[in-house]
Amino acid sequence: MAFAVIYSTAGSAEEADKLASGLVEGRLAACVQQTPIKSVYRWQGSVETAEEVLLIVKTRGDLVERAIEWLRDNHSYEVPEAIAVNIEGGLEAYLQWIREETRE
Repeated sequence: MAFAVIYSTAGSAEEADKLASGLVEGRLAACVQQTPIKSVYRWQGSVETAEEVLLIVKTRGDLVERAIEWLRDNHSYEVPEAIAVNIEGGLEAYLQWIREETRE
């Protein structure tokens, strides 16, 4: 079974908490870590700077599309970040925990 990490951002700690809780409660993720970041990006022709919260979502590979769809449907951003990266390896006990804590 494949595993993945999805990176996303939220505009506030409150929204990050809501997104993280929703993903874990819905069993689309086993864990979502949150950390404050400063983002510099181009949006609609202008360079913007924003304080955001980075979400690091740990999930199974077969749940990536559903998790991204859930993020899109529950996010306040018009175009939320949702980038999936395959996990190439890891501690087997940790990967087993991800497997057990996500939806079958």
